[in-house]
Order: sequence, then C-alpha cells, then structure tokens
Amino acid sequence: MHHRAPAPSRRTLLTVTAAAAAAAVTGVTAPVAHADADDRRLRRIIDRMSLEEKVGQLFVMRVYGHSATAPDQADIDSNLAEIGVRTAAELVERYHVGGVIYFAWAHNTRDPHQIAELSNGIQQAALAQPTPIPVLISTDQEHGIVCRVGEPATLVPGAMALGAGGSHADARKAAQIAGAELAAVGIRQNYAPVADVNVNPANPVIGVRSFGSDPQAVAGLVAAQVKGYQRAGVAATSKHFPGHGDTAVDSHYGLPTITHTREQWTELDAPPFRSAIAAGIDSIMTAHIVVPALDPSEDPATLSRPILTGILRERLGYDGVVVTDSLAMEGVRTKYGDERVPVLALKAGVDQLLNPPRLDVAWNAVLKAVRDGELTEARLDESILRILRLKSRLGLLRRAYVTRAGVDRVVGTAAHLAAADRIAEATTTLLLNEDDFLPLSPAAHPSVLVVGADPASPSGTTGPPTTTLATALTELGFTATALSTGITPSAAKIDEAVAAAAGKDVVLVGTYNVSATSPQRTLVARLVATGVPVVTVAIRNPYDVARIAGQRASLASYSWTDVELRAAVRVLAGRARPVGRLPVPVQDAGDPTKVLYPVGHGLSYR
Repeated sequence: MHHRAPAPSRRTLLTVTAAAAAAAVTGVTAPVAHADADDRRLRRIIDRMSLEEKVGQLFVMRVYGHSATAPDQADIDSNLAEIGVRTAAELVERYHVGGVIYFAWAHNTRDPHQIAELSNGIQQAALAQPTPIPVLISTDQEHGIVCRVGEPATLVPGAMALGAGGSHADARKAAQIAGAELAAVGIRQNYAPVADVNVNPANPVIGVRSFGSDPQAVAGLVAAQVKGYQRAGVAATSKHFPGHGDTAVDSHYGLPTITHTREQWTELDAPPFRSAIAAGIDSIMTAHIVVPALDPSEDPATLSRPILTGILRERLGYDGVVVTDSLAMEGVRTKYGDERVPVLALKAGVDQLLNPPRLDVAWNAVLKAVRDGELTEARLDESILRILRLKSRLGLLRRAYVTRAGVDRVVGTAAHLAAADRIAEATTTLLLNEDDFLPLSPAAHPSVLVVGADPASPSGTTGPPTTTLATALTELGFTATALSTGITPSAAKIDEAVAAAAGKDVVLVGTYNVSATSPQRTLVARLVATGVPVVTVAIRNPYDVARIAGQRASLASYSWTDVELRAAVRVLAGRARPVGRLPVPVQDAGDPTKVLYPVGHGLSYR
C-alpha cells in the first residue's frame, strides 16, 4: 500500500518560523519555544475532540487479523466475540483508540510487507476520523525469548545475553537495529527494554528478560537501549515499574507481592528506572505487583497513586507517557472488577490503558466516570497531551504511513544480520570446561549427537533448537544429527537418546529451565553413564548448570533463537572465543546461600 506523506500545513510552518523568530529576539532557546508552540498546537487538537474521542485516545487495544479491512474469517469471528467489531478499521472507527498492539497469535505479524500494510490500513482508518489523529502502534519486541516479529526481520540477542556481553555499545546497536526495523513496518512504540533487576533465580516471568542482577549494570544497559531505540524513531518503554525482578509469582496468573523495604527498593529496583528517565525514556510500563513498603493499601502498582504519581511522577520527576501492563492479566483483576480497573489506573496517574479484556466494558466505564464527575475531562486532557506529544515527537502527526521501499531498505539487511551475529558471539558464556575439553574440532570429534528441549520459537520463525544446533555444527564440518527429547523427556525418549549416543564422539544437550525434579537431569545422567563426553548448553536460564552433573563442558546462550544458538556453536567449535560473563550469580541448587558461579564468571580458551 502506497501513501504520499502529507505536506506540512501552512499553520505548522508558520508556528515553527514564529518559534525561531521568538528565540532570536528573547534569547529563549529554540527547542523550548518550539515545545511551547507544539503544545499549543496539540491543545488545539484536544479542544476539537469529542469526549468519546478523548476516552478512546487513552486505550491501546489488540485486534485480530493480518489486514485492517480484510482479515481472515476466523479473525473476524474472534474480533466479533471479543471486541464486537469485525476489523481493525472498525475498531478505530467505533472506539477511536489511540493505540493498537500487535501480537503474533493475533495474526498481526506474518511478514514485514504485510505488517507495513496492516499499519497503513490502521492509520488510514485513524485519519478518516472526525478528529484525525494517527494511531501509536506498539508491540513486545524485547528480543531473546519475547519477540512478536520474526525472520526475515533481524533477531538480536535478548537482555540477559546483552548483560553477559556487558557492552553498552552493543546494547545500543542492537536496539538501534531492532528499532529501525520496527519503525519501517509502522510499529513506533516498543515495550522494551526491561528495567527489572532479576535478583530471584526462581522468577517465573522475568528471568532472562532482565539484563541481570546488578542494579548499576542493568541501569547502564537500559540507558544504552533507550538511546538506541529512540535514535531509530521508536518510543522505548522501560518496564515493569516499580520493579518485577524479585518475585516467584507470574503476574499473568496471580498478584505477586514484593517484600522489599523502601530502602531496598531505592537500592535495587529504582536505579534502572532513574537511568531510563535520565536517558529521556518516552514511556514507562507499570507492574501488576503489590509493594507494601511503597503503598500500604496493597493495591497493585498499576492502580496505586502513591507509586505512580507520588514516586514515579513527583519523586523521580518523570513526565512522559505511563502505560499499564496488559489489563487482561490476572494480577490487576484480582482486587477490582474490570469496569473499575481502568478508572482507578487513570486516577493513579496512568496515560495509556493497554489491552483490557473487554474494551466495551473498560471504555464505557471511563466515559461514565467522566460523566459522573469521578474523573474530570481535564484529567483526561493531561494524559492525551502526553500521548500527543509522543506522537508528535515520533513524527507521526506529519507522516503516519510507511512504504514497501522503506521495508526493503531496512528490514533484515545483510549489515543488520551480520551485526546481530557479531553481538551474539560476544554474549555466549562458557561456565564449565573440564580439562580444556572445548573447543571441539571436526578432526577430533567428528560425530555429534544433539539432543534436548525444543521449546516453540519466541517469534514463530526460528528453530527448533536441536535442529538449529545440529545444522550449525554440520556447516562447520561436523557430522551432526538431531534428536528432540523435549522439556520433559519420557523414559522411552531417554532410552532412545542413550541408544543414539552409541558410537558418537560427543553428545550436545540443550537444557531448558532444569528444576529439581526435571527428567532432563535423568537424561543427562544416563548419557554421561554411556561414557560418551557430554556438553550442555542452557538455552534459557543459565541456572541449569547447578542442577546437572557429569558434563565435560557447559555454556549459556540465554535464549533459543537461531542467532544465539549459532553463536554458541561457533564458540563450541573454536570459531569464536568465549567472552561472555555471567550477569547473574548461579547458586548451589541444594544450598542457595552458596554461590557456585558468581556474577562476572566466564571462562576463556587458552
């Protein structure tokens, strides 16, 4: 779909010229004068909006389908069942939503050209509204284990991998690549980077989505990624405020409580958010967690005025956009009904209401709260001004559309793919290497069996991991075969792996979040007992090495996307030197007070 970007209006040009002239006369710097002029222009837009349009501008909603106007019938049926509209265009027309969030499972992200056309279709619907305002299209493209847009787009290492690399330049470059490719397909707000400090190895929801366990190291990498994304024209979003790193409960399914004292919060959780704000972060996402030390009412942070207004706005001085985590998550729904949640979130200080389970319920609840006087229209205007400032800063008010040529010029280029490979190579961490068993060589260890877990691709386009590892080894001159044994291998599958190991020179086992009772432990033990050397690569959490014994060497790749697995194979084969360093401590599985491998641990080849 091709659209010519509209030329700047005469009024816009006059405003900019007037701002420059005022700066020359008064000595006020042009950016400040321009900002004031921009705010006046944005307030005029707000003044023209109906109350219904204002309410809609606060919502960011999911919608099914690959096309804004002609989705598949199954997606039309899902939209009718969940939202009461048939298409994305109808969603914009009926509810005037200010944002749309893309998901792979909603069939929004099949391929780059399709995504660009969907984005353009949504913008066309938005610009046909009585008050034409472009939609801010968002997604969760953290990279690593959370990715909505897959190949042929470039996939770069995720947060903990970048934490292992430790390079601010690489973190910034990865975000710049990711941001440029998102912008090219019309996605202008990314819910990344994660600013949570993962101090709990049992954390079921953050883990490798965090840069690590050291607040200052995380803060530096967060700032680097904020700059990378925003330099590429995408709004970065640090999450999940006030910090989701020390929880053993997943807020998708329950309401976690963080027991940090206020002092601990200041020391552990706050630094990355402070760093993001100092770097000029465009948006911050809330967490559905209870932090009694910050708000004794025990409301989730998403609905807490003391946390969002008292701490984030007033104490940390943040005046950008605040977006909720998904309002469909159980953590925010446990205490209040779906019609109260969006109203309480706005009263707490939120600007964007993300993905309510029932948009009609949430939208009408906000509308009713204004009409009943519980919320003022002026309060809505505050949030809308922040949202419009962000849309203006991103250039959306001037040019809402993207082009096929732009997609072809930017997405999945050879230069981007080569940079991703280089960055990934610097993240692979060698944890254990008995008697310098690694690196492997095709001459000494020609025959390799690859077994292990094959979790679904984070992006739907990579893997399965055992096949990716075996293919990469074959390309380097080994004779490698893959046998998927799964995350919970059965006794029969373990027997099959043991039989397949006969006559092999090495067995490579991809492990995935090994628990105390995981049959993956039995798999490794049985393979070790064959006498064939076993090497393990943790394809998600690096803590696996503490629960497995007998392997000759062990690596951590921090994710199972192809870019990270191929880099791990190059390290295994000595084509790259291991330089990654653990960004989290690995504790003894039997005695958590004992650290087996401290932060900064990582072996090298002699």
